[in-house]
This record gives sequence, structure tokens and C-alpha cells, in this order.
Amino acid sequence: MRIEKFVGSKKVVVTQDGSQTLFSTQFNESYHSTKDGALHESLEKHVKQALAFFKEKEELTILDICFGLGYNTFATIYYMKKEGLNQKVHILSPEFDEGLVRSLKYFYYPPEFDALQPIIQAVSENLFYEDEQFKIEVLIGDARESIPQIQKKVDIIYQDAFSPKQNPLLWTKEYFEQVRAICGEDAVLTTYSVATSTRLALWENGFHIFAQQAQGVRDFTIASLRLLPLQEIDMELKKSRNLEAKSLRDEEYQ
Repeated sequence: MRIEKFVGSKKVVVTQDGSQTLFSTQFNESYHSTKDGALHESLEKHVKQALAFFKEKEELTILDICFGLGYNTFATIYYMKKEGLNQKVHILSPEFDEGLVRSLKYFYYPPEFDALQPIIQAVSENLFYEDEQFKIEVLIGDARESIPQIQKKVDIIYQDAFSPKQNPLLWTKEYFEQVRAICGEDAVLTTYSVATSTRLALWENGFHIFAQQAQGVRDFTIASLRLLPLQEIDMELKKSRNLEAKSLRDEEYQ
């Protein structure tokens, strides 16, 4: 069976690296960059970047915003198994589209995920998976309601929601304030967005902002509550040079 039968207003799109994603007519966007490739984008912009800063930590908690097709979550497991990383990982992932998650056992993932099929099926059927190393919880509902309910401190945030233009309430100063409240002191956030409004919203919540590049993908952003050995952006200077620049605010969209 093909996934189109299960996801309604979405269509399958083949991305640059050969992996498939979906195009959402509701948000008028693809779930992943068709130029960077769905799997390649997850690995290069999120997974490899974030895990590199936590090599010595035995247990990690990851907030994956939003679950969608699960690429960031499944790519994390794929990469850790491939590299022999033995840390215990708890992934929490808000997602409003339960029907999409329920259909993922029928989705055509890249061959790199073949060994993960039992995990994918369990998440699709139960919204949950757990073994000795990995625990996945899909939190069905509005991320703005789910995040404040999270009791654990988060080490890594994959900020991978639909774009600020299409889904602004997951990119506002107030949204990142919610994320900041559940962050551990060394938390690292990865995001494809390089928008000044995104970087300002993070900076206004105490994050250091870093411009980052990786092979085969467009530029992206890393934010952290600690200084990292990366190219830090002087947000104070950036703001002084563009007086009209501002972060997105909830009040603009309510």
C-alpha cells in the first residue's frame, strides 16, 4: 500500500539524495528540503551536529520538533548504531497529525532505515517505542501545549517545524521561551532556519547563535546555552545594523 492512501492532503516527493518526503498542501511546504535531501538534511543539519557535543554524556534527552515523518528521530538511531554510540537516548516529539504517524509503517524510507523497520512499525502503531538503549514518545497534540508538560531537562532540540512563514507560532520569542524552560544547562539546538527573526528569538532567550555549514546542505543555525567552538554571530551588532529586525511574537498571530 502507498502512503498517499493514508495521509490525505499530502503527496510523495523524491528529494535530491533519493530519499522520499511529503509535500503538505495545508502548509504549502515539503517536510524536508528537496535540494538537500530528506535523509541527508537530517543527518548533516541535526543529528551529526548535535551529537558531536555530547560524546561524553551517558544519557541524552532529545526534543524533536515536530515528529512528522520521523526522519530526525530515526536518523539519530541509525547514526548511533552505525557509529557504535552506546548512550541511552530518550526522544520526545510533539506532533499534531496523528494520522500521519499512524501511516508511517507504510512509508518508503531509504534503505539505511531497513534495520529500523520494527522500530518504525512500533512508533506507527503505538506512538511509542522502547528498548535497552532507545525510548521514543510521540506527543500527539499542539507542541505549544506539550512542551510545558515535559518534566525532563532536554539536551538536544531538533527545531524542524514548518517554516516561520507558514507556522510562525513555533518560531516566536514566546515559543523559544517555553523551549528554554526545559533545557539543560548545556543544551544545543539545531535548525535549518537562518532567518534573522529566528536567531533573534533564540538570542533573546539567552542562546548563543552560531552560523554553521556542512557538506552538501545549505547553511543552517546552531544555538546553545554554552559557548561552542563554532562561528558565533554577534547578534547585538547585527541588530544595531538593522533596526527593523525583530523576533516573531505570539501577539502578532493570535
